Amino acid sequence: MTNVFVATCDLAGQTRGRAVPASREDAALRGSTGWVPADLALTCFGPIAENPFGSTGDLRLLPDPGTRVDVPADGDVPGTRLYLAGQALPDGTPWECCPRGFLSAAVAELAGLGLTPVASFEHEFTLDGLPSSLPFSFDRYRTAEPFGSDLVALLESNGFAPESWLPEYGEAQHEITLAPAGALQAADRAVLLRELVRDLARRRGLRACFAPILHPDGSGNGVHIHVSFEGGKLADPDRPGGLSRAGAAFSAGILRHAAAITAVTAPSPVSFLRLTPHRWSAGGVFLAERNREALLRICPGSPAEFNLEFRAADATANPWLALGVLLRAGLEGIRRGYEPPRVWPESVTEAELAGVPPLPKSQAEALDALEADDVVRGFFPADLITTYLSVKRAELAALDGLDDAECCRRIADVY
Repeated sequence: MTNVFVATCDLAGQTRGRAVPASREDAALRGSTGWVPADLALTCFGPIAENPFGSTGDLRLLPDPGTRVDVPADGDVPGTRLYLAGQALPDGTPWECCPRGFLSAAVAELAGLGLTPVASFEHEFTLDGLPSSLPFSFDRYRTAEPFGSDLVALLESNGFAPESWLPEYGEAQHEITLAPAGALQAADRAVLLRELVRDLARRRGLRACFAPILHPDGSGNGVHIHVSFEGGKLADPDRPGGLSRAGAAFSAGILRHAAAITAVTAPSPVSFLRLTPHRWSAGGVFLAERNREALLRICPGSPAEFNLEFRAADATANPWLALGVLLRAGLEGIRRGYEPPRVWPESVTEAELAGVPPLPKSQAEALDALEADDVVRGFFPADLITTYLSVKRAELAALDGLDDAECCRRIADVY
């Protein structure tokens, strides 16, 4: 190992940072790595969007030692060590616009109610460079070797607790799932997982792509976010859907603010091409038992395994913001005592669901919903929400005039 990379994840869902010599690792852990406020306004295509910071200000990247990931040397490619960092002012005070801090604050607020959130992110992605194969097939599983076994070994060696590695439905699509963990650790793992997958794929002569959809007529790559509370506090088998009172109110908060939330969880110009009925993504804003068209799906199991699955997310989102906004919306439902939502049974028909609210039809519509939702907008410090909206609208403007297929290609080139 010659270098250490200290990283954050920005509003475009990109992992960015600075490398320091391994000999300076201790200094980096003490916060010696500088950063710039305007870096928060980098779009996924590279240019900096309009922002409140301009050319002024200084920050420090403060690595969390618990996020350390070691990537071993591989042939001519040297090994490296990664840390994820919070962003702080030069005096060590946390910066209010730090995305990781946004999630940490949401976790702390839930802790004040005696609730400890647990989460897991399921990632779908495509692997280009492999022979054509059938969905879910043993053939696809084997033709991905040695990438698959190497990925599982890399994740296990870094304590990520992978649960399954599988061939998925879409062309060249695969999925990796990790065991549930505390909310911050789960989101940290989501940030790092994407980079570990891409890095390993490059070293195996492949290309991993996490774009939400590669062609308007194709299958999409989702990120399903599973949420529960420690101690089985989400579950109550005697109540509708098996949800506790807190769990029902938590669900109500997410559903009530769904349109604004999706501007954060599905934030690319092509994300909403995937979020349409009959794609097994999210066909409407409703809560249901074991229904993969639901925005929120109740996943059965013992009280410890029982969880809610949020299905309108993808890997263009910053995991800290995506999970943070879900937790804050759920917290809002608990605090304000939102009316428990209807729990649709597994047997519900498409005709019965005809009246459920739809998701936004586009990123522009979702961003307008975010700006208009005083509650969700209020979750964010003023400079953070201003910069977020600016970045996302700049990304939309960069694709203005292109057809859907070309937009998909441009986003796939980035993610």
